[in-house]
Amino acid sequence: MASKKGEEEKEAVSIALEALTKAKKSSIMGLGLKGMAWGDCMRLYEESEERLRRVVGTGREGGCESSEDILTWISGAMSGHGTCMEELKERNVSLGVLVDGEEDHVMVLLRRALAMQATSRAACSSIGSQQHQINVLNNQTVDETVKLEPWNPESEKASMVVAQDGSSDFKSISEAITAVCKWHDRGNTRAVIYIKSGVYSEYINIDHNMRNIMLVGDGIDKTVITGDHNVPGGYTTFRSATFSVSGDGFWARDITFENTAGPEKHQAVALMVASDKAVFHKCSFKGYQDTLYVHSQRQFFRDCDIYGTIDFIFGNAATIIQNCNIYVRKPMDHQTNMITAQGRDNQNQNTGISVHGSRVLPADDLKQVKAKFKSYLGRPWKEYSRTVFMKSDLDEIIDPEGWAPWDGEFGIKTLFYGEYMNSGDGGGTEKRVKWPGFHVLGSDEEAEPFTVRGFVDQGEGWISESGVPVWPGV
Repeated sequence: MASKKGEEEKEAVSIALEALTKAKKSSIMGLGLKGMAWGDCMRLYEESEERLRRVVGTGREGGCESSEDILTWISGAMSGHGTCMEELKERNVSLGVLVDGEEDHVMVLLRRALAMQATSRAACSSIGSQQHQINVLNNQTVDETVKLEPWNPESEKASMVVAQDGSSDFKSISEAITAVCKWHDRGNTRAVIYIKSGVYSEYINIDHNMRNIMLVGDGIDKTVITGDHNVPGGYTTFRSATFSVSGDGFWARDITFENTAGPEKHQAVALMVASDKAVFHKCSFKGYQDTLYVHSQRQFFRDCDIYGTIDFIFGNAATIIQNCNIYVRKPMDHQTNMITAQGRDNQNQNTGISVHGSRVLPADDLKQVKAKFKSYLGRPWKEYSRTVFMKSDLDEIIDPEGWAPWDGEFGIKTLFYGEYMNSGDGGGTEKRVKWPGFHVLGSDEEAEPFTVRGFVDQGEGWISESGVPVWPGV
């Protein structure tokens, strides 16, 4: 029989779910006003609604088996609601049903549910419980014979093939995605789309109903998905993405995702990812400000290249960036480079950015002028921002202070910024900021919570199932 505490948790989530459903109706009503922001809200609420229904439907008899999933999905719902509220406020849109006076009651309810689940998670950790092996993305097992690595287009058959010259199934990625929608059985098998070399000027959205999609290209800078939407051009940051994916279990390999808007166009996203348990291998993400938007849920990046200037790895997912190259580009003359801007806004969220065994380097356009620009590891976008760099090589472009403020002393007492065994001319910690929230980690034990095993894949093996190389621990 479910415990009383478990029932209370479900009741809190159910009330939050009801509030989100009302918020979604409000989004529909407002579509004709500030259409793009309201449209973003409706999409985000649909995704949150679907995930919170999973929480309500998760049995508690096993005790701890789905604690991390539930914490992730509630954290993701909070991120979605937060994105909606920020976009509406920026456009002076009436918040209507979303607030009661000054109180954001949707967020209050989600915070309550999150706090209760975080308490359960702590209890689970204390007794050493392991995560379950079942794929709970849809409560059914997924075909495990398909692997992202070493899938080979010459020896294995793709579900769909895209070639710009018309020699295969489709000439555009959008057409292939549409076709997959028609036959894909809601994610119980993995759909493989092979995209041959070419520059594809398209805006792609893989929504939350399209689970377990796998894209494979011919290599970085060979298969390129490109766009130039940006905020000054009339788009929200969320909608500026060249490629966005919310369908859980998404995998991608050997593809370049880029936004060519340039530094003068400010926020311009190359990839927005809100897919849970997503894996990116040997991909490149090119942009300037806000290149890689790790919006929510859990993601793993391995052997990738990431380019940008300001806040170019940002969002509120639980993200591991492992064995990647992070290239800092030349910004505009008055700008300062910020690699990360993590968006954790509640101490109970299981989110953050962990950069492990990677390299921070100047891009070619910065190399000759790097003395003119300051570059930092990150700044706190939200109050409980959490980012760790460990066992990474940091070029001398990184300022000795390491981290920069967002606005005065905002977040410097509540954030968690950590560094562990970094190397390179920018890796020294002697002159780092003296903030209460900054930590030089002193042992493998202290760094373990920010590894794959400790942070995003506690016993499930969802990363290793992809076949992609992974360092589970420090």
